[in-house]
Amino acid sequence: MNLTTLTLADRDIRQRELVPPEKLAACYAIVIGVGAIGRQVAVQLAAVGISSMDLIDPDTVGVENLAPQAYWPEDIGVQKVVATAALCRRMNPMCHIEEFPEPFRRSSAKTLKMLQGGTGVRPVVFACVDRIETRQLIWNSVRSKAAMFIDGRMNAEVLRVLASQHPGRDDYYPTTLFAPEQTHTGACTARSTVYTASIAAGLMLSAFTRWLRGLPVARDVMLNLLASELIVQGSEGVR
Repeated sequence: MNLTTLTLADRDIRQRELVPPEKLAACYAIVIGVGAIGRQVAVQLAAVGISSMDLIDPDTVGVENLAPQAYWPEDIGVQKVVATAALCRRMNPMCHIEEFPEPFRRSSAKTLKMLQGGTGVRPVVFACVDRIETRQLIWNSVRSKAAMFIDGRMNAEVLRVLASQHPGRDDYYPTTLFAPEQTHTGACTARSTVYTASIAAGLMLSAFTRWLRGLPVARDVMLNLLASELIVQGSEGVR
């Protein structure tokens, strides 16, 4: 089918009661880290119809990223933000995507235009990084600017999703940030799988769309696939 003659206006027609288009259009997604979880988050955001998105990651695709992060063989050697943006644009040509092939720095919160306010959009930050000190840096840099903050974590087949609807006054999320030496490190061949990452990304998008609809959002969800255990802590209502 020729895209020049195809209208995409109804691409979201079967989800509109679940993902309100007018509220989605008022949001700008910032995805920090497009490895296993972040790539899935970006793809799902593009699919549901986010209109604008920033992708931040300094890494290039290696052969070790193909299975757990769902990159393609032709992506090897390509910057992850470039490869992910290309896939998202194929999925949703109407999505405007900015690529930042660089690490998130403290100064990033000052250079990302959608965190500066006055634009009429609500910046939603998806933290999908693999280092606890980077999460701390991101949180401290964006909490006063983000309308919502969602953090996805994964270790082998255990995942955790933390959602903050009021980052500026959230006193729970900082309690989940611990010293780097307390981080559990497994074998390099048992760190991540694409199915665990996809579930984590789905839970992050679920928190986001519940927030859009004004529904209570669980602030802390932990799922152990190996043990078939699910722990949900606290649902925070929108105020």
